[in-house]
Amino acid sequence: MTETTPRVHQEILAYYARGGEDARLRPGGATAGRLEFWRTQEVLRRLLPGPPARVLDVGGGSGVHAEWLVADGYTVDLVDPVPLHVRQAARIPGVTAHTGDARELSVPDDTYDAVLLLGPLYHLPERPDRTRVLAEAHRVVRPGGPVVAATINRYAQLHDLLHKESYFTPGHRERTDAVLVDGRHPFHDDGFFTVAHFAQPDEVRGEFTEARLTVEGQYGVEGVAWLLGGVEDWLDDPERRETLLAACRHIESEPTLLGVSGHLLTAGRRPL
Repeated sequence: MTETTPRVHQEILAYYARGGEDARLRPGGATAGRLEFWRTQEVLRRLLPGPPARVLDVGGGSGVHAEWLVADGYTVDLVDPVPLHVRQAARIPGVTAHTGDARELSVPDDTYDAVLLLGPLYHLPERPDRTRVLAEAHRVVRPGGPVVAATINRYAQLHDLLHKESYFTPGHRERTDAVLVDGRHPFHDDGFFTVAHFAQPDEVRGEFTEARLTVEGQYGVEGVAWLLGGVEDWLDDPERRETLLAACRHIESEPTLLGVSGHLLTAGRRPL
């Protein structure tokens, strides 16, 4: 794999250059991030082939997930467009990290046993770009191999701002309501996030199919739990945390509740 120069909005690069993503997803970080981390980890452990399978972590950030994958015995190559993330991930023993663009992977065909897209689809407002990312994953994964992608749900910001009571601020409410129309989240100087696309579950399934990936399941990551009071205390208590994770598993693939979760994992497979 060689280094490539990614074509990414400068606002996105500036947002992640702050360095907050690593701390957000670490087990000791923010409440919502911890729940997202643990739930993503347990779903992936069910979906991935066993170690020592070779995994390509596209948009893998600072290597938060690559780190435990290597500890589990996987071989992990990571690609990310943010130089800071690549430097952070490269410090993790066993992780190979390069800068690159998810739409143009400098990887030969049929190279990996599994491909993870746990970030790239967040920041591509145009559907052709998203399907191109999925098509690249289809190209580099071996026949029969899984591709797992994370997306932000269409109503995530609405739910989050209601939970934090920020939705009552007229400016925040107006911007949030605009995202509900088509999922496009533009950059705002005083905004909560950067350029992004908030997707509907069925929309993601359609993009997988367009990229010739067979969809095998969708999993609400945080379910309704991320919006409940008391979650921080529950996550700090190991016994309650496991009970909370079990509750999330009960509803993770319930079609009527997929859109309530902040994040969604869609699992597909390259046909044999």
